[in-house]
Amino acid sequence: MDATTGLSTGLSYGLSEEHEALRKTVEEFAREVVAPVAAEHYVQGTFPYDVVRQMGRMGLFGLPFPEEHGGMGGDYFALCLALEELARVDSSVAITLEAAVSLGAMPIHRFGTPEQRERWLPRLLAGDGLGAFGLTEPGAGSDASMLRTTARLEGGEWVIDGAKSFITNSGTDITDLVTVAAVTGTGPDGRKEISTVVVPSGTPGLAVAPPYSKVGWCASDTRELGLAGVRVPEDHLLGERGRGYAQFLRILDEGRVAIAALAVGLAQGCVDESVRYAKEREAFGRPIGGHQAVAFAIADMEARAHTARLAYYDAAARMLAGRPFKRQAAIAKLVASDAAMDNARAATQVHGGYGFMNDYAVGRFYRDAKILEVGEGTSEVQRMLIARDLGL
Repeated sequence: MDATTGLSTGLSYGLSEEHEALRKTVEEFAREVVAPVAAEHYVQGTFPYDVVRQMGRMGLFGLPFPEEHGGMGGDYFALCLALEELARVDSSVAITLEAAVSLGAMPIHRFGTPEQRERWLPRLLAGDGLGAFGLTEPGAGSDASMLRTTARLEGGEWVIDGAKSFITNSGTDITDLVTVAAVTGTGPDGRKEISTVVVPSGTPGLAVAPPYSKVGWCASDTRELGLAGVRVPEDHLLGERGRGYAQFLRILDEGRVAIAALAVGLAQGCVDESVRYAKEREAFGRPIGGHQAVAFAIADMEARAHTARLAYYDAAARMLAGRPFKRQAAIAKLVASDAAMDNARAATQVHGGYGFMNDYAVGRFYRDAKILEVGEGTSEVQRMLIARDLGL
């Protein structure tokens, strides 16, 4: 057992007692609390406030944070385990937790001053408030150097102008803040100086658009933001001025491990639902799972989920041990998102016409899977990162 990571260093990658206890607790919560209401929230496009409230009471939003700020004193791998179990039944709930922790609270924990942590973290870690990260813009996605949002100092305040797109958790009734990436000047090398500034919800000039109408993740909150003359105090700068680009690169590296865990959960959920259905549904005189074509399809699904899980376990272990993990995070995200998409397609096929219905979990899984190949770095970006790390 590696005492640093809580992961077995053997071939089985067995979990520590603490991690296994957490996994079982979240598995039970997902099955008994999340799953029964998932379809209703999905079809109606409503945010699951009650589920989020219960997740807060369980301490899930504080899992990888120290107790001094109201966290649970756990680690990032604990968060990944929780995300996997939640995504086995509902990716909307899982992405709400992932974004709130890795994109909302984590930047403040990693880069904030003691005063900023004391001011904002307690509510975020308790799940009483949600944080969002405003990076993507209408014309700046994978190429973050194309940022157009600006922030200038004026009279002891940051004045921010611009627009952000596809921002998760940015417009709920409990959203507390958005950390905005903005151009704050020009560096000595002539490149854009990018910094991050915390903008509390309700700040004049911050316009929150209605929720997007999405193909998947229909019960999560995703919106466009407009910033027109938004003014916040100078001390809302997060971390060192001009270090915003480096900050979000680190946050995105960590986030890819979390997204990989979420994708594994969806992939495993497809296996769960397909095994259940294949045992119950009969065709040609016996359960369809007795037909080799169906059995082999499900076997391939399990192999993909298992392989992807090992990939994110490895990336998480490296991260927690303080070893380089950029390549492994990219591999995990790439492999896991492919597994999710392939398993969702296969599970829909196993279910036949029922797989096309939103009342069945695999119908929702199919719609949820595609964004995993896009969000927090497209599959093409992951391949680019892997190739660069290989020296190509």
